[in-house]
Amino acid sequence: MCATTPEMALSPPYRKAQRLLSEWLEAGRTARRQVFAIRTVIPTLDANDKHRLCRWLAWWCVAAGERGEWLLGRIKRLDAALGISTEMALAHLPVGVGLSTVRDHRKSA
Repeated sequence: MCATTPEMALSPPYRKAQRLLSEWLEAGRTARRQVFAIRTVIPTLDANDKHRLCRWLAWWCVAAGERGEWLLGRIKRLDAALGISTEMALAHLPVGVGLSTVRDHRKSA
């Protein structure tokens, strides 16, 4: 039986980077070894995986923005190039979602 939708094959480095970043983004406090592990895996990604990862992080920024959090600055401090690429990915999200939505959203008192 043939599948009607293609299955995306994610590389092991991409899956590792995604797992490490999700743990890092969800954690209140970050261990230095966690940051080191993330900074070690990012250069192992190919261009397609980096693009996918930045788009995935852009959606994280949107979700966090809805809660009044600003993740992009945190991502830029982790890795400047990753932060810039994530910011570019935010600019290419569908209309009505993106960097301005993330920046303009504030928590209510």
